Amino acid sequence: MKVNVGGIDRILRIVVGLVLILLAATGTVGWWGWIGVVPLLTGLFKFCPLYSLLGMNTCPMEKKS
Repeated sequence: MKVNVGGIDRILRIVVGLVLILLAATGTVGWWGWIGVVPLLTGLFKFCPLYSLLGMNTCPMEKKS
């Protein structure tokens, strides 16, 4: 797995993921809030499989090499 998520993208993924999980856990939103696990994990692991398929990369260190 090559790192392809970086910077602001990573922070936004983690924050959005945590907010969705928190809302789902408190019952504020329905079961669909647990989808927040996906952006949380992609942010924590700095890897997004969809980015790989689309050839995208938001990590500045990987763009230089």
